[in-house]
Amino acid sequence: MRVAAIDIGTNSTRLLVADVEEGGKAGLRTVERLTRITRLGQGVDATRRLHPDAIARTVGVLQEYGSRLRALGAQRVRATATSASRDAGNREDFFGPAEDAIGVRPELISGEQEAGLTFAGATAGLDVPAPYLVFDVGGGSTELIVGTTEPDGLLSVDVGCVRLTEQFLHGDPPAAEELSQAVSIVRDHLADVSRELPAASGAKSLIGTAGTVWTMAAVELGVDASESERIHHFRLSRDAAEDVFRTLATEPIEQRRHNPGLDPGRVDVIVGGAIVVVSVMRHFHFDKMLVSEADILDGLARSIG
Repeated sequence: MRVAAIDIGTNSTRLLVADVEEGGKAGLRTVERLTRITRLGQGVDATRRLHPDAIARTVGVLQEYGSRLRALGAQRVRATATSASRDAGNREDFFGPAEDAIGVRPELISGEQEAGLTFAGATAGLDVPAPYLVFDVGGGSTELIVGTTEPDGLLSVDVGCVRLTEQFLHGDPPAAEELSQAVSIVRDHLADVSRELPAASGAKSLIGTAGTVWTMAAVELGVDASESERIHHFRLSRDAAEDVFRTLATEPIEQRRHNPGLDPGRVDVIVGGAIVVVSVMRHFHFDKMLVSEADILDGLARSIG
């Protein structure tokens, strides 16, 4: 069956069209995967409302996606809205036009549901030691999930690349004090994870998904972010992640944007995301991380089949 999965996040809106086997548990063949930076979460952390410009940008991309999934013959569609929509009091202003664009109403899922779908997508067919600690750095939240064949525990924390940037990283480049404050906030959240999800400390493999992790791997490799055959399942060392973080954090935006692999739409928020990545590696004492293209989109696609 040909299906389409759409993830409407705080920073990006993404589409996966795939062929899945019955039950969604076995094969999944990617037909097309698209990402657009739409910044739906623009200002939502301060106002608790979706900005009209952010709604318009995101609906415009969803109209593009609706046309594309119909052209590719998708028989079923599932769309989820995550952190920015959870936090916004006026999300219905967005959900109606979104449904008109793609033919289904976005599902407002919890951070825990988001984490479970991410785990299902990221761990299918892995050949690295289990149990896994999977983490997904979004715009408004980060999901952490531990398990082997299915999640044994999961937690969503309110730190993400957009949220950290808007709250703390105001300088260009961010001042040392701003970076230190952001790192401290993430460290506190991860201490909560260790208390509430103690199994995370026993994980043998760290799996990183989504745009921030992908971008850091692309920057380290010096390749365009579209080169999935180079980046998917690349093993990013902690030393390399720290080096990428230091480089990005000390460059002004006009210099930072010239790093190969850095999407223009992520230039202003990548430092916030990198803080989460290096903090996770530090806190859980991982020397390397497996970078995965498969994530919540793949979990969604499998759930449809």
